[in-house]
Parts: sequence; structure tokens; C-alpha cells
Amino acid sequence: MATTRKRSTADPGDMFSADPAQDLSYASITVSIPPDAARKIGQIQWPTTLPGNPTRDFVAASAEYLDRQSFNKALSAAAKSTGRNKVLVFVHGFNNRFDEAVYRLAQIVQDSKAPVIPVLFSWPSKGLVQLAAYKDDVESANQSREAFKELLDTVALNPNVKEITVLCHSAGCWPGLGALGPRPVRVSRRAQIKNVLLVAPDVDVDVFRTDVQETTKPKPRIALFVSHDDRALKVSRSIWGKPRLGDANLDQAYWSDFEREGILVFDLTDLQGSAHSRAFEDVTSVMGMIQRRLAEGQQMTEGQLALCDSSP
Repeated sequence: MATTRKRSTADPGDMFSADPAQDLSYASITVSIPPDAARKIGQIQWPTTLPGNPTRDFVAASAEYLDRQSFNKALSAAAKSTGRNKVLVFVHGFNNRFDEAVYRLAQIVQDSKAPVIPVLFSWPSKGLVQLAAYKDDVESANQSREAFKELLDTVALNPNVKEITVLCHSAGCWPGLGALGPRPVRVSRRAQIKNVLLVAPDVDVDVFRTDVQETTKPKPRIALFVSHDDRALKVSRSIWGKPRLGDANLDQAYWSDFEREGILVFDLTDLQGSAHSRAFEDVTSVMGMIQRRLAEGQQMTEGQLALCDSSP
């Protein structure tokens, strides 16, 4: 994982705090997940007391700080030990502590059975449900775009990586948009960003349109996952006075532009779970798509993703 958070000084067990750092930091974390029979798929089982019981709780089995060079070595070692050459880079959303982001990615990969090397990008979310904290979060996420690009370049230049899928959530789609727009000149051993998956994206729709139009070829396949009943995005729209990309009630002109750009749009309104995060809780949505796309090595098509209505 890579993060723009500062190391935690209050509690070393937290690893990273909610405070922003000037430079990227790296780490490697092993998460122990209880057997499927002892947990509900799509959910994270938090320990009631520390250090937690691995038979029923998500537990950090090991954790170590890395520098950029050792991060690259760890990435190569993971590719060689697992035989996998596809990386899933996950960017969490608003109101996420560092440990919440770590466990969410572990849950996504576990439940989807995606054949990937998981990499987390964690930006300094306050981890609080407050208006002031939300505005700070959006600013922090937006300011982390360049750092996210730096991480993507590091992963893409690793000779053991063949392709990259970016999965981002909510306000985390601000740095996630770093996978779009103008990219540096590609070298022969640079892995391609094949897919960019935006879940309940809480970003300015016009910024997204500009980034898509400026994206250099070969362009990644872009998929949007939206819900008509996402109250968080409706509140966000009222705060900023601008349409949010994840708002399923956008004007028809937006959907026409998306169709012209080949962007896939999936309405998750009828799925179970909280509207803003149901994509991670229902295996038949984002996680199922990741599993098929990466396991089969096929291009995403509307037919493959027929589990959800592809109309806006």
C-alpha cells in the first residue's frame, strides 16, 4: 500500500493517522480473514476486543513500513510467489480511517476471489461524519491526485506487472481520476491501465468529462456504478451546487456524452445494502465483475455485465 497520510505517533498500532504528509509512504500488511462459515460475505467482522480472534474477526497478522524500493521488491515478490501479473489498485472514499481502508480492500479481494495483487492507495480522510470533515476530505482527496499518479507509475513500471485495474469509491474517485487524463509517454515495459471502475463517484461531473476527453490512447475501459437512492451524493450535490458523477439523475446530455465515449453505466439501485457502498457488499455487482474480467482476461462488455441494468 501507499499513502499520503503521516505515520501515527499517538498509537504506532494505527500505522498511519488522518494527518496529511508531504510525500508518499509505503507499507505491507497481511490481513487474516475468518472462514466464510464464520462471517457474512460482503461485510467486515471487526474485533470486539484487541487483538481480535482470527477465527471470527479481521485481524492484521503482520505489518511493516517500506520505502519505495522495498515496495517495488515486495510487489515483484508477490507476483512471483502467486503467479499473478495483474494489480488491483483500490482508493477508499470519504470517512475512512486507515484500518477501515485496509480491511475493505481485503474484503473485496477475498469475496470476489479476484486473481490480483491488491494495492491500496490511502489518502488522509478524517474518518468523521461531519460537514467540515467532509469538505476537508474532498480537498485532501483532490490534493492526492499527483501522489496517486506517482503510485500508478511505480506499479506500471514494475516488469512483473502486466495490467492494472483501478477501483475507487466516493470522494476517493478524485485521486482515482489520476488514472485518466494525459499520461506520461509509455515505455516498452509499462503495464497498461486496462480498467477504471468508479463506484458512487463523488466528483464533479465536468471535471470527469474533461479528464476522459484528454485521456491518451490506449484508453482504459471506464465503468460507473450509480444508484438512484444514494443520499450521500444528493447531499454532496446540494453542498457543492454541482452535479456529482455518481448521481443517477444526471441530465440526458451527460449520458449521451458517456455513451459516445464508450463508458459503461450500471444502476445498482435494486441491489441490497447501503446505497453508497452496496457495490462492495453484493458479490453480484462490482466484485463479481472484477472476478470475471480479471480471471478470464476478457474485455468488459455489456453482455458480461448484464447482472445490472446498463441504462442510466
